[in-house]
Amino acid sequence: MTPEPTLTYVYAVVVPTGELGDIVAGLRGVAGAPVTLLVADAPGADQAAPAFVTSQVPDADWREDALKSHFEDLAWLEDTARSHHHVIQGLMDHTTVLPLRMATLYQDSDRALAALREQHRIFAERLALLAHHTEYGVKAYVRPDSDVPAPDSAPAASPGKAYLQARKAQHHAREDRYRQARQAAERIAATAAQHATHVVRHPTQTGPLTRSDSGENVLNEAYLVPEDQADTFRAAIQQAGEDLPGIHIEITGPWAPYSFAMPPPQPTGTADEPGARP
Repeated sequence: MTPEPTLTYVYAVVVPTGELGDIVAGLRGVAGAPVTLLVADAPGADQAAPAFVTSQVPDADWREDALKSHFEDLAWLEDTARSHHHVIQGLMDHTTVLPLRMATLYQDSDRALAALREQHRIFAERLALLAHHTEYGVKAYVRPDSDVPAPDSAPAASPGKAYLQARKAQHHAREDRYRQARQAAERIAATAAQHATHVVRHPTQTGPLTRSDSGENVLNEAYLVPEDQADTFRAAIQQAGEDLPGIHIEITGPWAPYSFAMPPPQPTGTADEPGARP
């Protein structure tokens, strides 16, 4: 019976350690597939050999036409993202991890291995950057109007005048909260400059991506922080908003360094960043 054709799914690039083979052997990836290490020869005696963390997935479910359909299925996307992240998290405590984007695929292990060898220098540079660092997310929100007490109107004021006074007070309160947001952003930047090595500024979140009870998201950044600076960084960021009642600061992490996994986009005409699609 002819085996079903498969593709090679790649989760991450790692530097293998003595225990990593056993760790990987205990993981299951997308669609419950067993996870394995694909190791390239080291290009020099002084350089560690990189490895892809991979699994084999059915070609019928993962080739380009199938993925187009799957990407419209939110339940499939959520399950796949969780499985992808589960593998990354399982590696984080044991080695430096360079996460790759979900659905990074090669036609077979030989092509994946060729890409690993070809792009060793890029992978090695990025792994060196990420070693002994973790990612923290920092979001700042302008609190909603409902969180600000309504001003007391003068007893003798007419209903119309009281309404105008209230609207004016709300307008001033909103302006004050945005002033506080600028102040918080300046403080966060100054704090990060002391403790974080790199920053990625993500677009602010709107609609269903934003917690409705937090207010308007006005800052959405990711910081790469040395592990020995993590506690100090978190405390300093939290302190940045303590005297700004119109602002809510949210710190998340530590995370796998997804925001810092790949180099910035290359100018037009240069080679594509690492990773492949069917």
